[in-house]
Amino acid sequence: MMASSGRQSWFYLLLLTAGHFFSDFYTNFLPALLPAVIASQGLSLTLSGLLVMVFAVTSSMLQPVCGYFMDKGSYAWLLLVTLPVSAVFICSSGLASNTLYLFGTVAVSGIAASLFHPLASSLVGRTVVSGRQGLAMSLFVGGGNLGFAFAPFVIIYVLVHWGIGYLPWLIIPALLLTVALYSSGLYKTDLRVARQRLTEDPPWYKSKNILMLNVVMALRSWPQVAIPTFLPVLLAGQGHPPLLAGHMLTVFLLGGAAGALVGGYSGDKAGHKKCILLSLIFCLPPTYYLLSASTINWLTWLSLALSGALLQSMVPSSIVWAQTILPGNAAMVSGMMLGLTFGLGGAGTAITGAVADYIGLPQALLWTVVPLILAIPLTFGIPDEAPARQSPQTFSVK
Repeated sequence: MMASSGRQSWFYLLLLTAGHFFSDFYTNFLPALLPAVIASQGLSLTLSGLLVMVFAVTSSMLQPVCGYFMDKGSYAWLLLVTLPVSAVFICSSGLASNTLYLFGTVAVSGIAASLFHPLASSLVGRTVVSGRQGLAMSLFVGGGNLGFAFAPFVIIYVLVHWGIGYLPWLIIPALLLTVALYSSGLYKTDLRVARQRLTEDPPWYKSKNILMLNVVMALRSWPQVAIPTFLPVLLAGQGHPPLLAGHMLTVFLLGGAAGALVGGYSGDKAGHKKCILLSLIFCLPPTYYLLSASTINWLTWLSLALSGALLQSMVPSSIVWAQTILPGNAAMVSGMMLGLTFGLGGAGTAITGAVADYIGLPQALLWTVVPLILAIPLTFGIPDEAPARQSPQTFSVK
């Protein structure tokens, strides 16, 4: 056994952050691929919606389930499987010969993403230097946000310049990174050694604090999912060109990546509860202005970036806080914060769409500020995080 030194732990973090970049990179292939897939498969809008739902469930909602089983055994070896499987299946989805094969490739790729996220975030929490967990989680989450933001550009470039048959070339980065992960020895991590030193944790369903934190982060996810989902539709209805929607989505996503990088570091300094509370409060003005503005000006663009940054800045702190509340279930609670709450935000977005049919999309989007307001008193009701019962350095590689 060998304990990870400070320098070595940051090297591990770099690899895991790169893994998160490419995992989310492949996760965001489907929206850009969907028009080409609809054309090649002749999918109806109903089947297209089902395809998106299948991927959302397998890539997000399954994360805490995967994390639960990972907490019961040592599954770090899955690091060598998840990225290449996700890449191979999502890149081959565009070449699917029939609808059943298409749904199968998308589902398997989503499951691989659900396995990677709780495992990698749990490893981040256990390998970094004590007291820097928030900063490390910020880098990890920010890496995923960047991969998610860049994916549509890469996909569209490949489709326009080379065609859908060249998608398998995009598998290569996942294979190269898997070789690096193998060389690092991270896949040999025995997480059970760390768990044996923990005091007994209550079951997650009996932890009021974890359940409340899930509700808070789900409420936060509602506008974060609804805005990029419906903003292009809103702009199109106002007569704006599609290119403007693409630029605005990019600003929102890159703002989120920047917010993730800052959020965890701020949590290390000020406390993760305080970081989430302040982010909820300060994101209200720019989000409200963004959704109520009648014209697009420099203040709209600024509000767009600030809204994306502040909404996403809460994610690293939520993961570290959740791992502090239930350190013996680090993978499962990480899956809750990264996947489950995002999926619940998607369910809220469906409600927004239904409401929009009755009161109009602008007003329905404006109402997504309400979940943020509701999340503030709920966050106040969660006790401050206690000192971690486990040093993140109680990590070993065989």
